[in-house]
Amino acid sequence: MSLAVLFAAIVGAAVGASAGYILHNYIASKRLAGAKDLAERILDEARKEGQAQRKEFMLQAQDEILKLKKEMESEFKDKEAEFKDLAADLKEQEREVKKREARNQEKEERYEHKAEELNSKESELVAMEKRLSRLERKIVQREEEIDELERQKLSKLEEISGLTAEEAKARLIDEIESQTRHDAAKRVRQIEMEAKETADRKAKEILATAIQRYSGDYVGEQTVAAVNIPSEDMKGRIIGREGRNIRAFEAATGVDLIIDDTPETVVLSAFSPLRRQVAKMSLERLISDGRIHPARIEEVVKKVEQEMDVKVREIGEQATFDAGVHGIHPDVVKLLGQLQYRTSFSQNVLQHSLEVASLCGIMAAELGLDVKKAKRAGLLHDIGKAVDHEVEGPHALIGADLAKKFGESKEIIHAIAAHHEDTPPSTVLAILVQAADSVSGARPGARKELLENYVKRLEELEGIATSFEGVSKAYAIQAGREIRVMVDSERIDDDKTYLLCKDISKKIEDNLTYPGQIRVTCIRERRAVGYAK
Repeated sequence: MSLAVLFAAIVGAAVGASAGYILHNYIASKRLAGAKDLAERILDEARKEGQAQRKEFMLQAQDEILKLKKEMESEFKDKEAEFKDLAADLKEQEREVKKREARNQEKEERYEHKAEELNSKESELVAMEKRLSRLERKIVQREEEIDELERQKLSKLEEISGLTAEEAKARLIDEIESQTRHDAAKRVRQIEMEAKETADRKAKEILATAIQRYSGDYVGEQTVAAVNIPSEDMKGRIIGREGRNIRAFEAATGVDLIIDDTPETVVLSAFSPLRRQVAKMSLERLISDGRIHPARIEEVVKKVEQEMDVKVREIGEQATFDAGVHGIHPDVVKLLGQLQYRTSFSQNVLQHSLEVASLCGIMAAELGLDVKKAKRAGLLHDIGKAVDHEVEGPHALIGADLAKKFGESKEIIHAIAAHHEDTPPSTVLAILVQAADSVSGARPGARKELLENYVKRLEELEGIATSFEGVSKAYAIQAGREIRVMVDSERIDDDKTYLLCKDISKKIEDNLTYPGQIRVTCIRERRAVGYAK
């Protein structure tokens, strides 16, 4: 039983194994067939996709080739044009080279011709040198003969005159030098006399040039006044809409109003110190009031002018009272008051006039003259400076005309006109005014000059004058504006005195620094003294 069962079991197991193997092979063959179909489909799709990508790549490659072809063609055309231009330039350069070669050929031919001419001239020069050498030998021989004759002549002259050649030469040189200096002095005097005929014209030209070069700084100091303003906004209000305020102000005052970048400051410019003062006071009042328009400007300016008239008159009356001068015409009193706003070399002209009046009075009292008349002339001597910016001419003559107009005496008029020698002084009063004016203007400190510098300048001035041979004494007068030089009449004649004056003036110009000019006066006199018994 057990064996049969075991066999049957074995047979069943073998049959099951066979059936399982057959079933497994069937399933595997089915799967293999499906895998092959799938692989074929994938391969077909890959082939199709590859072909499409290949076509696309081919199209892109063709486009790139066309693009490169066009670029190469364009570049080729550009290069071709450049080559054509280069060829044209080369042809032009070739033509220019040929022209230069032709010119060089012509030059070579000319040079050859010149070389031939030079060779011929050289031969001529050689012949001429030979002739000159022969002439030179003859000249040397002739000079030796002349020298021998001169020596013989000189020895005979020395024997006849009793002087050696050196002594005779020295005497001759002295005589020639003396005669030359004498002729030079005469010539200089003649030239100066001719120059004086055109002195006025030349002086005007020089003054005009000097004014053009120097007037900037001087006018900036003497003809402007600065007015401070509270803020920069005030400048716009001063100018006004479309500039109407500034135009109205300038028209009412006659003064230029300058508004620039200077912070919180405006500038008033005018030659007339009185107008400048009126404009300054008017502008300060307008700024303080704040109401700035044309009608208000005219009102304020008119009011300030009236106040200034009163103030100027009061200043003039006070000056006449301080000087002790009375009976002066009211218009002249007003002009005196205007001198308060006038300066000369930084010195106030009204104060200077009071000083001159005082000095004139003192000197007149010492001389026993009319003190009141002397003070009057001293007080009025610079009255022309009140209007010299409006009237042409020297202030002394302008003042004399004003004094004559307002009924002053002839002595006063002459003293005013002569105090700067515009008119030669012919009275004692004129001399007193001239002296007092010099003392007031030239005293140390009056015009910003230190005492030490003042004294040193006078000493140097006298030292320069006495350093010349033939000068016996020298005196600096007029506070250094003039130097009087006394010369020895035995050693220096009239013509040499004239030259000495020029030499001293030149040395002063070279060695000293001074304002204005210094007058050099050389005095030569011969005195004969006799006694009657």
